Amino acid sequence: MSEVTILLVDDHPVVREGYRRLLERQAGFRVVAEAETAAEAYRLFRETAPSVVVMDLSLGGPSGLEAIRNIRQWDGQARILVFTMHQGSAFALKAFEAGAAGYVTKSSAPSELVAAVTAVARGRQAVSADIAQELAAERLAGKNSPLDDLAPREVEILRLVASGMATEAIAEALHLSPKTVQNYHYGIKAKLGARNDAHLVWLAASAGVLGAGFRFEP
Repeated sequence: MSEVTILLVDDHPVVREGYRRLLERQAGFRVVAEAETAAEAYRLFRETAPSVVVMDLSLGGPSGLEAIRNIRQWDGQARILVFTMHQGSAFALKAFEAGAAGYVTKSSAPSELVAAVTAVARGRQAVSADIAQELAAERLAGKNSPLDDLAPREVEILRLVASGMATEAIAEALHLSPKTVQNYHYGIKAKLGARNDAHLVWLAASAGVLGAGFRFEP
């Protein structure tokens, strides 16, 4: 396999440095750029055309889901590996729906990340063992997530709304009109059966959209 060039996307510089060192210790791997926001990831992808994007989902402002959508709209062959703290299978499914080729959690062994980058660079899919196990268990149990009926863009808007961001700020961040954001907001509430915005926040928190550290206070 020829050299694998990597765009590393994470909003923590120290974390990026650690993963850069891990990846560049592998023969044939080279990190060609680093980004800390979804917008920067999109710009640097266009500038560097990496073999693989290693993408965190938790970024400042629009998340990695939005970055995946934008990159894949620009290049339908882009190979994106999600590398994140989000351990829920619902997020993994949304990442794949947005266009990711792999999903590895940060609790995985370093060797799993390296193997996943190699697999994605070769055009294959990759899932860390913990997520594969959760997907299998939930399928066998017939469990459903509140996110199942939402598109990746709707999940992103749900996350921003539930985190308290104003309609105008969401519109600016996602390059939409405020009216479009409002329409998404109402549509998401209808799909989830949310009685009001407080109930919507509770549903978002329950689904893990706001992160593991979030606590809902009614």
